[in-house]
Amino acid sequence: MPDYMLLLYADEGSPAEQEARQAEMPLWQEFTDSLREAGLLVGSDRLYPVESATTVRVRDRETQVTDGPFAMTKELLGGYYILRCADLDEAIKHAARVPLARYGTVEVRPLMEIGVRAATGEAATAA
Repeated sequence: MPDYMLLLYADEGSPAEQEARQAEMPLWQEFTDSLREAGLLVGSDRLYPVESATTVRVRDRETQVTDGPFAMTKELLGGYYILRCADLDEAIKHAARVPLARYGTVEVRPLMEIGVRAATGEAATAA
């Protein structure tokens, strides 16, 4: 079964909105527990606020380090889930259940199986 990453985006919100979102933590725990019990949850975490971000670029062999996010946008990446689902339709079904989907955006992306392909290629080369 393929893995899908659910990227969770929302605007920072006013202090009142932030307080209301914090009050939803039992909904988040219920959602996460349901994924774990169904055997779909591979990983999940919240991210520190965007002010903690550091962006790294290499240009002309020079490393450039910038405080802050890669891009300034209204909606900020706040966390993620990695789910092992049968297909994209199942991943979308669970993305719609994320509590944040009511006020933010959940982006669903399939994960590439690079490690599996690399190991397969190495085995073929050895043979």
